[in-house]
Amino acid sequence: MVPFAGYDMPVNYPLGVLKEHLHARAHAGLFDVSHMGQATLTGKDIAAALETLVPGDIAGLKPGQIRYTLLLNDQGGIIDDLMVTRADRPDTLFLVVNAACKDGDFAHIAAKLAGKATLTRHDDKALLALQGPEAASVLAKFIPAAARMEFMTSREDSFDGVPVRLFRSGYTGEDGYEISVPNTAAENIAKALLAAPGVQPIGLGARDSLRLEAGLCLYGSDIDTATSPVEAALSWVIGKRRREQAGFPGAARIQKELKDGATRKRVGIKPLGRAPARAHTEIQDASGKKVGEITSGGFGPSFNAPVAMGYVDTALAKPGTKLNLIVRGAALPAEVVTLPFVPHRYVKSKA
Repeated sequence: MVPFAGYDMPVNYPLGVLKEHLHARAHAGLFDVSHMGQATLTGKDIAAALETLVPGDIAGLKPGQIRYTLLLNDQGGIIDDLMVTRADRPDTLFLVVNAACKDGDFAHIAAKLAGKATLTRHDDKALLALQGPEAASVLAKFIPAAARMEFMTSREDSFDGVPVRLFRSGYTGEDGYEISVPNTAAENIAKALLAAPGVQPIGLGARDSLRLEAGLCLYGSDIDTATSPVEAALSWVIGKRRREQAGFPGAARIQKELKDGATRKRVGIKPLGRAPARAHTEIQDASGKKVGEITSGGFGPSFNAPVAMGYVDTALAKPGTKLNLIVRGAALPAEVVTLPFVPHRYVKSKA
C-alpha cells in the first residue's frame, strides 16, 4: 500500500504485478479507482458551456455517449484529461476526472461556469473498474444489459438492487467497464465481482503497465499544463467543428500547431535491449544532442520487452527513427515506434 492523492492505494495484491497484468489481459481484473473524481454538471445549455473549457465536441454527444476530452488553460496547456458523459437528461453531463487533479478541476469548472452551470461532486460514490476479455461475461451475470453496451457508452442500471452507473470504457486497452456505485455498497459489489470465476484484484503497478502498453497518457507524467493536445498526439480529440469554430482556451496556439505542427511530439519508444528506460531518461540523437525525454517507461509484460513513451523533436518523431537513451550514463539504442505496443481490444459493436 502507498499514499496517492490522499488515499492509501494498493501497488499490488498477493498475485504480484506481473501476474496481475497478464491476468487482466487474459481474463478479468478488478481495480478500485474510487480515488477518481466524479461529478455532475447541470445547466440550460450545458454542452455549450463546457465547450468553453474543453476542445471536444460535447454538443454532438447523444444520451448515454461518453467522450474523452481535455480541460485546457488559456495557453492551450492541459489542466487534466477527463471523461464526459451525456446523461439521459439534456441539461446534465457526468464527469470523471483524475484523482490528483479533482479538487482543482472542480473548482476551476465551477468558477469558470458560474451562472451557466452547477457542479455537484459525488464524493458519496466509489468507482470500480472491471477490465479484460472476460469482463463482459462476468458483469452480464449481475447486469444482463451490460453485454449489449457499446464502447464509450453509459447507462444507469442496478446491481443486486443497488443503483449504479456503468461506463463501457477503461484504462487498460482491454474491453471493460467502470462502475459508479454508492460508497455504502462498494465493498459488497467488489466482493461479488471478485467471487466470479476469472476475476482477480489488480493494483496500481499493473494498472500503470497496462495503460503504458496501450499507449495511454498518465496525467502529470505524459501530459501537463505546459503540454498542448497537438504536442501530446491527442489532436484527435478536437473534432472538425471545434477546429474550425474554436471557442476553447488556447485556441490560437492549438490552431497554429494543427496547421504548422508543434516543435515536439509524444511518441512510442522501444528500447532495443532488455533494460527499461524510466521517466526523465534523457533522449539523444545519433550525434549525442539531447532531443527529448522519456515521460513513462518500464517493462511491458504482454509485449515481453521494455516499453516507453516520451517527447522528441518533431523531426525525429517518425516511426523507425533511431535514438539513444542515457541510462546510468550509458547510451542505449532505441527506436521510435507506432503506439500502442499492444493492440486495443475495445468492443465497438453491440455484443
